[in-house]
Amino acid sequence: MNDPYVPLPARPAATIMLVRDAPGGVDVFLMRRHSKMEFAPGVIVFPGGGVDDRDRNADIAWAGPPPQWWAERFGIETELAIALVCSAVRETFEESGVLFAGPADGPDGPDGPIGVVGDASVYAEARRALDDRTLSFADFLRNENLVLRSDLLRPWANWVTPEAERTRRYDTYFFVAALPEGQRADGDNTESDRAGWARPQDAIDDFEAGRNILLPPTWTQLDSLAGRTVAEVLAVDRQITPVQPLLEKRGDNWVFEFFDSDRYHRAREKGGSMQWPL
Repeated sequence: MNDPYVPLPARPAATIMLVRDAPGGVDVFLMRRHSKMEFAPGVIVFPGGGVDDRDRNADIAWAGPPPQWWAERFGIETELAIALVCSAVRETFEESGVLFAGPADGPDGPDGPIGVVGDASVYAEARRALDDRTLSFADFLRNENLVLRSDLLRPWANWVTPEAERTRRYDTYFFVAALPEGQRADGDNTESDRAGWARPQDAIDDFEAGRNILLPPTWTQLDSLAGRTVAEVLAVDRQITPVQPLLEKRGDNWVFEFFDSDRYHRAREKGGSMQWPL
């Protein structure tokens, strides 16, 4: 008898891997999702989230590579590219307090103003309003005379939640960006119970030791950052190809299949993290 299950639609989402230079490579900002979250509780993630309706067709003050450039890099429509960049910057500000924006009347570069906010904590009230959806990101930028700095971001990857996931699915676009000078990431948000900076390899080692939980997209991106400096990370020209792992049950365990799944599963087995859903 055929399985009548129809996969859930994958909602567009965006996440930014915040990096800063550290001895031996970069540190990356990571958060642990609350254990009571409906989707992926207790897992380690980067700041980010689903695209809000107001991220679409938003009248965003923009500096840096235009939406069409982002659309070409990710292989998507321009409208979605605008929404993803807007969502990535908005969600990162809401969840970490880091803001990739600058004064609209700042010094001009080839693609618009090039100044960057030095202390984003002055926008704490707006950050709370963005989080509870009483303020749109476009209105926030307009009210504060700010411009989104898309040139501070780099495209990195695109992962789609497996079709077998029956809670919710995401089509997630990964960006990478250096922590702007003078700003700090605080992890003050309602979705995580722990946040901080870590060496990518340390997070991977913790997974192998059973001290954290990494899903394949996060594990893979951490692996790709390990040992690189900020300058090296920002200089990488990534070929963005969508990755959708296969999730299937084998015996008592759920197993992900993707291009590097053998290494991932060896790490899972070492750490004893073989149960799914979590």
